[in-house]
Amino acid sequence: MRKMRRKGLASMAVQTAASTTDSTTVDLGSAAALSCRECGHRVPLGPVFACEECFGPLEIAYDFSAYEPEDLRKRIEAGPANIWRYAPLLPVPADVADKPNINPGWTKLVKADNLARELGVTGGLYVKDDSGNPTHSFKDRVVAQALEAARVFGFTTLSCSSTGNLAGAVGAAAARAGFRSCVFIPHDLEQGKVVMAAIYGGELVGIEGNYDDVNRFCSELIGDPAGEGWGFVNVNLRPYYAEGSKTLAYEICEQLGWKLPDQLVIPIASGSQLTKIDKGLQELIKIGLVEDKPYKIFGAQAEGCSPVSVAYKAGHDVVRPQKPNTIAKSLAIGNPADGPYVLDIARRTGGAVEDVNDEQVVDAIKLLARTEGIFAETAGGVTVGVTKKLLENGVLDPSLTTVVLNTGDGLKTLDAVAGTGLTATIRPNLESFREAGLA
Repeated sequence: MRKMRRKGLASMAVQTAASTTDSTTVDLGSAAALSCRECGHRVPLGPVFACEECFGPLEIAYDFSAYEPEDLRKRIEAGPANIWRYAPLLPVPADVADKPNINPGWTKLVKADNLARELGVTGGLYVKDDSGNPTHSFKDRVVAQALEAARVFGFTTLSCSSTGNLAGAVGAAAARAGFRSCVFIPHDLEQGKVVMAAIYGGELVGIEGNYDDVNRFCSELIGDPAGEGWGFVNVNLRPYYAEGSKTLAYEICEQLGWKLPDQLVIPIASGSQLTKIDKGLQELIKIGLVEDKPYKIFGAQAEGCSPVSVAYKAGHDVVRPQKPNTIAKSLAIGNPADGPYVLDIARRTGGAVEDVNDEQVVDAIKLLARTEGIFAETAGGVTVGVTKKLLENGVLDPSLTTVVLNTGDGLKTLDAVAGTGLTATIRPNLESFREAGLA
């Protein structure tokens, strides 16, 4: 079934690779090859995203054999306060930090004691707050990584299909690096995200339909002469782009004192972020940067777009597409490419996949803001809401160290909490103040 979902992508991948830099000249650090996640077939590094043998997705394979754990740890800790501190573990050239990039990462890991008390968590609750990135979402990580691959492969236009945050990240990164950008979004996105994507001066194109319609169009454009020289960060550059999410795993473990968390709750859109965080944790274990121990990964979706959650609860391996209908538009991908792999990881680690409705999303946004002073966008509301639900249902262990991801800034999704406002309106005197019950 997974093969059928990807059949037809391989030919487009080959066409794209044929027009780019000779793979023998590629310098992407420790990255050794592209490896199929399904059959293990390897191909040289290039802008190829689907396996010719089985149509499965390709991802980066590395050679980390030269690294000694203690030396690597010291090198990382002496590095810049952004994702390039982990350059030895990423598909980037050695001089990556010297090139114009938006340099995201090293965002706060907030010890959320107030929220922990509210939810009854005793083992330590943390919020990895990625709203602190340059365009205020985790997408800056993946775009920064994709941009470096685009440079190496000789692309001149940076593009993407996006539910909003990615469009802004691509626009900013392209402007900083001197690339042309042209990004595609559903026509009915939140206005805040539209403005933020447009402000960087690139071309912003609305597509009539939902994200899955946008993504299909971009896949067609890659195979057309009109798309020559275009690097689509989440399509033909996807193997490199996706590696940016690993840096969340690296940072969490380093910020915990080079320790694995016991439990992580991660939002699901395409599912790539969750699968790459797991990959990052596994790499840290294999290299010897953290002590191996069990950990559980939990996926979070909005009820109005919950194909992975539905499949998990039904015990299925196949994720049936849905038509999105939720305020959490940044997670509104009805046909998530990495959905089956999310199921594998949740089951392998002893985690789960859960969903919450839009009312619970809004309540969770307010809860996080009220307890920790963090204003999350709707995706963060999904993750906090699912964390609360999993605790109430006895699925999450409150005695274990738990990390919850907030992937974006609430200023991007103000419409979701539009009813929030003034406590009272008073006259400018003490009598009116006391009458309002504020004394």
